[in-house]
Amino acid sequence: MKFPFATALTTFLASATLAFAQSKDPGAVYNNADFKITSTEAVYHADLDLLVMSIQVSGKAGRTTPRPSGSTANAPVLAYVFPTTLKPQDVGFSATEGIVALALTSHPDMDDTPLWDENNDGNFDNDGLVWHPHWVVLQKDERVPGGLSVKAFQKDDTSVVLPKTAPGVPIYFDSPGYGVAATGSSIRVSIPAYRINNRTDFKFDAVSCYLEMHHSDHGSAHHGTSDKPLLGVYSVYGVLSGNLSLPYTVKKK
Repeated sequence: MKFPFATALTTFLASATLAFAQSKDPGAVYNNADFKITSTEAVYHADLDLLVMSIQVSGKAGRTTPRPSGSTANAPVLAYVFPTTLKPQDVGFSATEGIVALALTSHPDMDDTPLWDENNDGNFDNDGLVWHPHWVVLQKDERVPGGLSVKAFQKDDTSVVLPKTAPGVPIYFDSPGYGVAATGSSIRVSIPAYRINNRTDFKFDAVSCYLEMHHSDHGSAHHGTSDKPLLGVYSVYGVLSGNLSLPYTVKKK
């Protein structure tokens, strides 16, 4: 039989260990079966001129969402991501180096889809928690444990072109408004082919991860900080290919 003190000490040490682990890896608390990827698929439906991309997990897709931090200075983001071989120009960006990826995201501390009312309540500024898509351009970034961040640019750089649906943040980041549906073990996104330059021959991969936004609420740090990108990957839960080789191809139906 354990004495009360021993029980309390065991509980305290367990809590301290978890808190320490989370401080070193803030995404660890969300690493569960809902982000354990088992398969992925992209199907082009010629009769609808529509591409449907999906990720399957061993848990329930989309069930786990981030707990709000109360600030965009360290806002948590959970994502199912499709890195692709598409060019930035195919999705409305100007030419730049990096990996074009479609991220299906949930983040309660910010609403970055000003054109869309995903929860259909008449308020366009309160639905960041609802799973929704973003096109991003990813680059290598050693400042974050996940090794990748969304590529930033100077706000006054007139050579950079963003899609008309972009929310106005100085990173290669768009809010295209495609339909996202999470049902059972699958999360799917439907993309009209003309929105990706009618490209249905690209390759892709499937990734689940945790990101953080580091953006000043008062507008004083529009590009993140010297030691943190504005939007970076902090925890990678799974890469289906194992090495981000983008081996999967679009099927035709």
